[in-house]
Amino acid sequence: MRRWCSIRGRELGVLLKKEFATTLKERASRMILVAPIILYVILFGYIATFNLDYVPYALLDLSQSKASAEFARRIDASPVFERVRTLSNTAEIASAVEEGKALVVVAVDADFARDLARGSPARVQVIIDGRNSTTAQLAAGYLSVLAQDFTAARGASGLITARFLYNPNNITQWFIMPGLIVMLSMLQVIVLSALSVAREREQGTFEQLLVAPFTTNELLASKAIVPILIGLFQSTLIFMIDAWWFDIPLSGSIFKIYVVLLVFIFSIVGMGLAISAYSKSMQQALLIAFALLVPMVLLAGLFTPVDNMPEWLQVLTYADPLRFALLAVRRIYLADAGWGEILRTLWPTIVVAMVMLPLARHYFEKRL
Repeated sequence: MRRWCSIRGRELGVLLKKEFATTLKERASRMILVAPIILYVILFGYIATFNLDYVPYALLDLSQSKASAEFARRIDASPVFERVRTLSNTAEIASAVEEGKALVVVAVDADFARDLARGSPARVQVIIDGRNSTTAQLAAGYLSVLAQDFTAARGASGLITARFLYNPNNITQWFIMPGLIVMLSMLQVIVLSALSVAREREQGTFEQLLVAPFTTNELLASKAIVPILIGLFQSTLIFMIDAWWFDIPLSGSIFKIYVVLLVFIFSIVGMGLAISAYSKSMQQALLIAFALLVPMVLLAGLFTPVDNMPEWLQVLTYADPLRFALLAVRRIYLADAGWGEILRTLWPTIVVAMVMLPLARHYFEKRL
């Protein structure tokens, strides 16, 4: 246990000063830490679009009639909708959406069959999880078409009323922008940490560190702390843009968001340091880092919902810390998720952090 905790404050301070000087000594390097982040946020905020392939839904049938049962079968027959839960009362609606099991709740009015027989508008309410607005509006539109076709065949009309939880106006930016707090900071954090040891080795300064009076933990901590602080700085910058430029209201706690960010950045830094200690050159470290970045972003569900992926790919996403950090930040930002929900969402990222940091230390000691 002592060898894992052998870090002296003065020696660590000297190493951190050197790491900051190496990372920030050039003006171009400092600009790269800020300018691309602002550019990416603006681009993603204005041009990203999504399609609809899969919608898990819950059914609340207050009518309990043959007509409502047939309407439910119409929805179940759709290739887009899959029923994941059947509710018995209105009190269960909130839990079905909050737990993330159902993106949509279809509530059939108690007078559905009577209104249908009279030729009056048959009412159906759709409650949609606005935290996932990439599919929310399309889901409401699909259900509206299904209801109109069903009621028109019976000489009546359908009346679909949609209500979006956590995103009342169904603004796509409310879904995309909180996710960028996590995703964009990851890009440079993994590159910086992946280059840290490899750069020292290639520049010939690694041997100097070996003969300096520093412990392994002090060297490793200095390589980790600088990317962590830079990642938190970039995440803060994106958060400020989300809140003040795009006017996305924060429903949850800033403290909870930063707890998630710290866990996530620890996992990414551990991954980057393991790559850096394993690699023999900066070129090799960069190639490995970029080879991992693209799959991590694609598997995280930022662009394509994870539920739309093949099952074998969904299993692989559990090794992607970005997927669960995205979910946690969105749920905190838009719905004020509690600690229990955060822990249930974030545990795979915690596991990755607990694996990658010791792995980085193992490779670091092996190189020493």
